[in-house]
Amino acid sequence: MNHFSIKDIENLCGIKAHTLRIWEQRYQILVPKRKESNHRFYDNEDLKHILRVAYLYHSGYKISKIAQLKEADIKKLTIDIPPNEHYIDVFVNQMLEASIDFDEERFEKVLNTALLHLGFEKCILQVTYPFLERLGLMWMTDNVIPEQEHFASYIIKRKIIVAIDGLDGHQENSTDTSLTVLFSPEGEYHDIPLLLMQFLLKKKGKKAVFFGPNVPMDNLEYYLSRRKATHLYFHLITNMSNREVDDMVTDLCERFHSYQLIMSGPLTRYVNSRHKNLRLIQSLDEMMQYTGA
Repeated sequence: MNHFSIKDIENLCGIKAHTLRIWEQRYQILVPKRKESNHRFYDNEDLKHILRVAYLYHSGYKISKIAQLKEADIKKLTIDIPPNEHYIDVFVNQMLEASIDFDEERFEKVLNTALLHLGFEKCILQVTYPFLERLGLMWMTDNVIPEQEHFASYIIKRKIIVAIDGLDGHQENSTDTSLTVLFSPEGEYHDIPLLLMQFLLKKKGKKAVFFGPNVPMDNLEYYLSRRKATHLYFHLITNMSNREVDDMVTDLCERFHSYQLIMSGPLTRYVNSRHKNLRLIQSLDEMMQYTGA
């Protein structure tokens, strides 16, 4: 059984913990379980329920009305309400719920609906990116198993790769001479953030080489000795201690001191050292600013 704290639920559904507690007390929207230590926790079913409640709430339903509904009615409403571009969280929450249930058909249906309503770039930036951030949070707190993540990642990767292939020729008339190498250090196997960055850079006419995840630094060094690059982009999700993250980043910055390094991902908050050749991307806005999206 997965154990979520109230803070985990807040981060995953977008409803403040204080509001969730009020809903608990006033409407019994959630009923927490308790460990032997008496600490409160929530399980997968609780998470799916509050994701649906958050969906209806963001769609304009009053919480007092939602509290009167049976679970079957809540589930039916979340399926029947036609989402639109104002309900970004709706898409994210539905994708999370489908991932928890291994419901590939529903996951793809939600993603395709988001693509249809928003277009590819807006869907990637405003739906897929936040979804991956929340999935990453579940990964870091051991509340998602690899198979749940892989099933969702495979579907998203297919879409992004097709979109990248569709951008062939975007760099032909570009005067930008920079070249960004996209990689993840050894032990980091998440590659969707690299593909996202490749799409965003390529769309702006910039050259980017996908070097892949789990890259030994000797291999990267060998490649760079034979190919003229200017920027190195990497994304960290896999759980490491604060010191491990800071030491790894320091090593990268010193080893590749002649390149501009760009780091994104939830572990950027553990980088305490300051390096002239390092830029941290810590939000979607910063990602868009960097790529010019």
